Amino acid sequence: MSAPASSQTPDASPPASDHAASAAVQVFLNNRAVASFRADGLRGTAGDRAALAQQAMADALAAGGPGNVTRVEAPDAVRFDIDGRPVFFLTAADVAVLPGSGALPAAAYRVQRRLELAIAEHREMRDPRRLAIATVSALAATAVAWAVLWALLRGRRWLSRSPLNTLEQRQGLLASSLKPVGRALNGLIAGLAWALGLLLAELWLTWVLRQFAYTRPWGERSSTWLLDVADHFLGAIAQAVPGLSIAVLIFLLARGATLASAAFLDRVARGEARLGWLDADTAMPTRRLSNVVIWLFALAMAYPYLPGSQSDAFKGVSVLAGLMLSLGASGVVGQAMSGFSMIYSRSMRVGEYVKIGDTEGTVVEMGLFATRIHTGLGEEVSLPNTVIFSQPVRNFSRLAQGGRFVLHTSVTIGYATPWRQVNALLMEAARRTPGVAESPAPYVVQSALSDFYVEYRLCAQSTQAAAQRRVEAMSALHAHVLDVFNENGVQIMSPHYLGDPPQAQVVAPSDPWAARTPQPPLQPGA
Repeated sequence: MSAPASSQTPDASPPASDHAASAAVQVFLNNRAVASFRADGLRGTAGDRAALAQQAMADALAAGGPGNVTRVEAPDAVRFDIDGRPVFFLTAADVAVLPGSGALPAAAYRVQRRLELAIAEHREMRDPRRLAIATVSALAATAVAWAVLWALLRGRRWLSRSPLNTLEQRQGLLASSLKPVGRALNGLIAGLAWALGLLLAELWLTWVLRQFAYTRPWGERSSTWLLDVADHFLGAIAQAVPGLSIAVLIFLLARGATLASAAFLDRVARGEARLGWLDADTAMPTRRLSNVVIWLFALAMAYPYLPGSQSDAFKGVSVLAGLMLSLGASGVVGQAMSGFSMIYSRSMRVGEYVKIGDTEGTVVEMGLFATRIHTGLGEEVSLPNTVIFSQPVRNFSRLAQGGRFVLHTSVTIGYATPWRQVNALLMEAARRTPGVAESPAPYVVQSALSDFYVEYRLCAQSTQAAAQRRVEAMSALHAHVLDVFNENGVQIMSPHYLGDPPQAQVVAPSDPWAARTPQPPLQPGA
């Protein structure tokens, strides 16, 4: 079987550049890579040469010699012998296509060292004494690894309980207040335990693989892989430090700009400064807008310096995030723009009494997305800003003096009642109502001449003595309007006209409920 290998001659092939050099074909001896063939020769392709070499090495070792490796150098090739039997050739073409591999003699020396190591491992695999020692070493390493892993698990449980128990016993702290701290400590301890466990498994596996000749190359590659990962990780950190430093500096400058803007706008909000369109009502939304603009500008400036920003994965995630925001945030952006437009238009402020559509009440909060209104009837209504921006806002507090609100109500009286009398009755009701301002004086207007009645509207302003909630002040004004009209025998009704009723539709003075002072509530069954 050694004849094919011994009959190999140095490949008199052209330089590698004239060949379509394929990927390297490695020659293995008992799982140990010995050499790599890249060039085709007279004996066939690189794969055929590798198969002949492995067969020649097996035949040479089967002869039972001492396994001495020698090499015979020629101008363009090096022949390797085992106990004087040629096994394969390493040509200049095999070496030339390897970037940075060096000259042929240097490459041949490295191949010889690997071949000698592979032959030594080949003999070790057939030595019962060495196999027994390797088995005992692997079992001992396994026992030690399990013992360390058990201690690691017990230590994790003890560390996760001991600090909290100490705090509870010495400081008397409640367990509920320690739950966030406990979760953070447990997460940190669990992460550290997992890292140590994985490192222990890597060390154990590497040690066990290195004990046996057949698996030793795997153990060496495992150690190399771990070192390569650590080297790549530390190298990536070192490369990212300069760009990350610039990004941090940009963010620090942005932070300083937001603090300076906030300090100035806080003065405007307190009334200590004023710049034309910028006042206390628009200071806070302006602060939000300026913060958003500053941080967006800082992010755009720092983006090229962020680690991994130039990678395709980072760019793909950025495009996907932008697409999701553009598709899903259109409504949110519309709400925010409506909120800013409403704030800067000053159509209403917090504390003012307004009516928007069918909702009437006091504004308690104006946000970017919605406005909250208390109706005074135990309700809180949250109106989207887009809804408010699309319809008129009736403000009952803007023109009132002293920051109060306007009181107005309407009644419809038939044409048989003199309008001067109705005006006088409404003015009397306003005079009787506590909290109605005398200046500016209340007034009455005939707002409509309908088919069957005249519509009268009473307009007044409240004072600080009025109820805080407009609905209560309006209730008091309506009660006095009813009393005054009843006392003077004027009925408040405006049906479609068919004929005068036989009696005026008013509350008789003799009715106990007509008194101005509240009567005691009716008893059940009364």
